Amino acid sequence: MANPTVVFPEPREVAIEDRERPEPGEREVLIETDTTLISTGTELTVLSGDYPDGSVWDDYGTYPFEPGYANVGRVVDADVTHLAEGDRVATWAPHAKYVTALADDCVRVPDDVTDQQASAFAIAQIAMNGVRRGRVDWGETVAVYGLGVVGQLAARFARVAGAERVVGVDVASERVSYLPDESGVTGLDPTASDPAVAIDDRTNGRMADAVFEATGNPEAIPEEFDVLAEQGRLVLLSSPHGETSLDFHDAVNAPSTEIIGAHQTSHPPTATAADPWTKARHAELYVEYLRQGRLAVDELFSHVRPAAEAPALYESLLDDRTDAMAVRLEW
Repeated sequence: MANPTVVFPEPREVAIEDRERPEPGEREVLIETDTTLISTGTELTVLSGDYPDGSVWDDYGTYPFEPGYANVGRVVDADVTHLAEGDRVATWAPHAKYVTALADDCVRVPDDVTDQQASAFAIAQIAMNGVRRGRVDWGETVAVYGLGVVGQLAARFARVAGAERVVGVDVASERVSYLPDESGVTGLDPTASDPAVAIDDRTNGRMADAVFEATGNPEAIPEEFDVLAEQGRLVLLSSPHGETSLDFHDAVNAPSTEIIGAHQTSHPPTATAADPWTKARHAELYVEYLRQGRLAVDELFSHVRPAAEAPALYESLLDDRTDAMAVRLEW
């Protein structure tokens, strides 16, 4: 195949199609892919087709759909000044053997960061943007609902940002077990114990200063307000696919709760003195934390498969992803 590419031809169908090798345009580079990370949230939602008609998800779910947005590979064709053939880069590009990307959007990957570690850069950017928008501060208590890879990274970055304690909440015990084994981090199964009671006990009644919604389940959101302190912050880090029914007086108005959206597109397109934290800057910081040993991600990878096995892998994830964390394809 000239350029094997993962494609969703229709809802619940996955194929590897041979596409033409793309030609880089002006200020673009051609990249030969080494590995890509599957988004078990966004990609599986599009693959399932399980979202309301007329929602924003319709913009994603136009078939045939080329999934993927976390690609690590080497530059094989470059006509720009700051990248050369052989440079290792991470880009927001799909699951394909060859991809193109704007040179300015490429994140350099240093030699002491592995392909596996680098492949989580896009998810890290999403989590970092959410923690920053959520204004996590030292000494605070943070609750993270949904312990997939986004929630796991949000928990870790909240600790790096100074949170005194982080409580991770998930109905899947497998996901709870991925939380870092360190003082100040606790995992809870909400079907076994009431998170509001547990957080009340752990904070001497102060409750959580910030809650991060990372389940993607609109029905789970109302109960997440129960663990918030007055004037607390609920950060929508996931992309829920459906409507949520909420008593805004009891959940928002009376306790003066703040609801904060944190989609990755809210990164500033250009760094300014007031807001320098672009996606590129967050990627740079992510890599630096890896190099300093302040962040560990290798233990988050649950599935690593050859790209040729992508259709079977997606099928298994669509059937049951409770034991899946970070999922990577090797090209």
